[in-house]
Amino acid sequence: MTTHSPLLLPHARSISTRLRPTYVPSSATPPSLRFNFPRRNYSFPPKFTMPSAISAAFNAFDELNFPLELDDEFDFDLIVSSDGLITICGFGSLLSERSARSTFPDLINFRVAKLSGFRRVFAHVAPIFFERGIAKPETKEISSLSVEPCEGETLIVTIFEIQRSEIPAFIEREHEFRFLAVIPETLNGLFYTNPAIICARYSDEEYLKNRCKGDKDIFFQRYGRYNIDKIWRDDIFPCRVYLRHCVLAAQNLGDIAYDNFLDHTFLGNRRTTVREYLSTTGSRIMEEQPPELLKERYGG
Repeated sequence: MTTHSPLLLPHARSISTRLRPTYVPSSATPPSLRFNFPRRNYSFPPKFTMPSAISAAFNAFDELNFPLELDDEFDFDLIVSSDGLITICGFGSLLSERSARSTFPDLINFRVAKLSGFRRVFAHVAPIFFERGIAKPETKEISSLSVEPCEGETLIVTIFEIQRSEIPAFIEREHEFRFLAVIPETLNGLFYTNPAIICARYSDEEYLKNRCKGDKDIFFQRYGRYNIDKIWRDDIFPCRVYLRHCVLAAQNLGDIAYDNFLDHTFLGNRRTTVREYLSTTGSRIMEEQPPELLKERYGG
């Protein structure tokens, strides 16, 4: 388990955070990530109330800096609320409450929020698309979404609570990601008192070392058997069925979420937005229907 500095978070005091991180691409392919989090302090007024509880773990520590990387299951205990809940942040398929409930049947308090300092990117290969027969490797339409730090970007997301006991299954399901604890806001700019977990971009080197423990057989069972030898790439395109699902889910949340998804979600080149992609190369995606067995799962 990773050792973190102590933190004390009384309800009405300042929380040291590191929001709006800077994304610095390198010359490597795919671009590596270097995290540079400028520190800011945010204060909560004495009567500030939000629908999530302050984590009991906060009483045992002096300070945490966010975004905070969570390396293993026990790190998640740092942000468990006093009633044993953890907040999850959705940015792709989890923008859909129906989709979220298919994954987390017992979730509570599904709601819309915003998150500063991150952007969405279609930049990694998802084996689930191969399992479900909706990947198109011949056209490189095999990508799912992650988020990565980006100065000046703001995402409309969803957040909801799950039980602490669901975290091992969550980690197993989202095996390829970097888990970050972040501080979301309400749409009118109030910071939530509980951090939320978001699935961020990892790297192939870190994934093999940390998630697979250097065991290439684990990598093969999860990826290699689908002829995937590299997860994080900048030369792939969105899985068509998945992209349509995410767009519909964002649209169902209202105009703000819909426009935000179109204009703040990028292809792997970090230049082309989803709005631009759907008006050019991907112009027919929204007209296509998912396979019959997946219509409900990928119906927005």
